[in-house]
Amino acid sequence: MTATRVFLVRHGATTLTSEDAFAGETDVPLSDVGRSQLQKLAVRLSQEPIAAFYASPLGRTMETARILAAPHGKPVTAVPGLREVSHGHWEGKRRAEVEKDFPTEYARWQADPFSFAPPGGESGLAVTARALPALLEIVAANPGKQVLAASHKATIRLLVGSLLGFDLRRYRDHLDQSPASLNILDFKDGMHARLSLFNDVSHYAPSPSETPEVASGRLSEVWSRPSR
Repeated sequence: MTATRVFLVRHGATTLTSEDAFAGETDVPLSDVGRSQLQKLAVRLSQEPIAAFYASPLGRTMETARILAAPHGKPVTAVPGLREVSHGHWEGKRRAEVEKDFPTEYARWQADPFSFAPPGGESGLAVTARALPALLEIVAANPGKQVLAASHKATIRLLVGSLLGFDLRRYRDHLDQSPASLNILDFKDGMHARLSLFNDVSHYAPSPSETPEVASGRLSEVWSRPSR
C-alpha cells in the first residue's frame, strides 16, 4: 500500500503570539502577519495533490486550513480532537501572571506538563488521548492519499512525540513549533509512521537556507534560564 502523507500545520501567528499568554481554548484570531505566513505556505503547497483538508474547530486553525485549501478548491472539515490544550483557569493570562498567582500549579506544570493539568484544564495525556485517535481516523479515511491537518503548538508536539515514542513528560523541552510551520508525517498504516519534515518555516524565512535560531521562550523554562 502507498503511504498516506499528512501535512500537519500549526496555525499562523495570532494577535497574542508575542504576548506569551495562555490561549489554548481561547478563540484568538490570526494576525495579518499570520495570514501572510500562510499565504506563502499556500503557494508552496499549491501543486501538491492534497485530497482533503482538516482543522481544529477554533477560528485560527479553520482560517489557516481555508487559506491553504483555497488553491485546491477544497472544503475544510472541522475535527474537534485536533483542538489545542485547555489551560483551565490560566486561560488568557500571561505566563508571568500565572507563575505569580499560581506558583505551586505552575511549578508542577513545568515539571510534568504531560501528567498535570491546571484546574479546569487538560493534561498532555488528555490531549494525546483525543488527538491521536482523531489523526489516525484521518489517516484511515485517506489510504494512499495526501491530506492536510491544521492544529496547534502543544497538540502537534504531543502527536509527533507520541508517534515517535518520546517521553512525553519532556515534550515542551524537546520539541518546538513555530507559527505556520510545516510538518510531514508519512503513514504506512496506523502503527507505522515516519516524520519526514519538522517545524519547517522556509516558506516565510528571510532566506530559505537560513539556519533556525536556538529557541528560548517558546519552549519550557529550561531553555530560558541562563547557562551555568
